[in-house]
Amino acid sequence: MKHSILMVFMFFVFGQILAQTAPATSQVQKDINKVLKFTNDNYNMGNIPYGKPTEFVVTIENISAAPVTLNNVQVSCGCTTPKFQANAIIAPGQKTTVTLGFNGASIGNFSKSATIFLSDNLIKTVNFSGVGVQQ
Repeated sequence: MKHSILMVFMFFVFGQILAQTAPATSQVQKDINKVLKFTNDNYNMGNIPYGKPTEFVVTIENISAAPVTLNNVQVSCGCTTPKFQANAIIAPGQKTTVTLGFNGASIGNFSKSATIFLSDNLIKTVNFSGVGVQQ
């Protein structure tokens, strides 16, 4: 009886060990800073008059040897509007832009973000901040 219980226990443990040694299928994430160079990716808008919409431009330069595609831009709230060319191919050495507009409907400090999605699972979060002031 003890022998049977020991065999069942060993079978269970051995099965668990084998289940944990499956080959990994993880994909190595590219370093976005070796592929693209961003300008204004952490932008301070300064003082913004309340209710006055404003915008700024994020420049994306391809510093790699392969083309990269700008797939999408998602903003953190409805107060931010992105303007960009969807599915724009950025050739090596070339640039494209994303314009981010802010509606100015805030008094006091604000901090917002937009996420830029590119080919090869490259993702960049752009941040901007400022102060909404009453005039």
